[in-house]
Amino acid sequence: MSSFNRVLLLTILIFVVWGSLVIIAFLPAMVTRSLINPHVDFEEVYAAADYGLAAKELELITKDGLTLAAWEVAVKEPRAVLIFVSDMREPSVTAFFGHARFLKEHGYASILVEMRAHGASEGEQIGLGYAEHLDILAALDYSKAQAAYQGVPVIPFGLGLGGSAAINAVGLYPELAGFISIAAFSTWPDLFRDNLYFSGAPFLLALAEKPFANLYILFKFGWSKRNITPQKQIAKLGERPALLMHSQGDEQVSYLNLERLLLSAPRHVEVFFREGSQHHFSENLLDPGQDKEYAARLLSFLESNFP
Repeated sequence: MSSFNRVLLLTILIFVVWGSLVIIAFLPAMVTRSLINPHVDFEEVYAAADYGLAAKELELITKDGLTLAAWEVAVKEPRAVLIFVSDMREPSVTAFFGHARFLKEHGYASILVEMRAHGASEGEQIGLGYAEHLDILAALDYSKAQAAYQGVPVIPFGLGLGGSAAINAVGLYPELAGFISIAAFSTWPDLFRDNLYFSGAPFLLALAEKPFANLYILFKFGWSKRNITPQKQIAKLGERPALLMHSQGDEQVSYLNLERLLLSAPRHVEVFFREGSQHHFSENLLDPGQDKEYAARLLSFLESNFP
């Protein structure tokens, strides 16, 4: 091989390696940016009247100045108040009116909060859990200002991103009495790496992406928020009760996330897992009473800890 050909081959190799490194470095930023920036408009929104409920429409103001759409389903002498928050894309939190009806029958009030950048709520950027704890705080502050809820426990209940936000909120706000989560992720970089690998990427490539995902998160949300992750905040639960639910075959948020959360969680945390790939966990999210096992476990947790 001539000297020219060797130089040409080396140059091509350098460009290929350099190009690959650039793609690896910027892939988390490109993918994450595409997920968090557009405001989410739901294909379907449910009404309280569809469930035979009378719900009070609320406008909650977050500490960072956003107005959130929310709905309150009150009961007389509530045993506890549950703050519902939903997932990154679908469904709208109004899909939890079925839960609110079921829980009302057993003496529990509900506040359904449409998180920032979703539906009728303000905001143009999803916060991946680094900001949504403020949405839960807005509902907590509202409940603290109501005479009917004085001395009543307040518990966030979240699905997916909402589940992660619920864990973060409990770690940050000691006034919350515990939490319930479905399919919560441990950290966003963990979820990014998992989903890259399970989508068919080589293991080493997926592994190499996590540091770059961490760097993008630090750049996007700031150094001060680096510890606002479910894996770190769940360690601050103390003796408060918690219920983690997760499907073993969940293809959106892998079961590995539950296992990582449990490494940091206090030993008393309750876990309810199932076979199958149902991300929503319940066989009937809109009418949870139809899923007898799910309804019984949810009610058992609440009645044991918030009688």
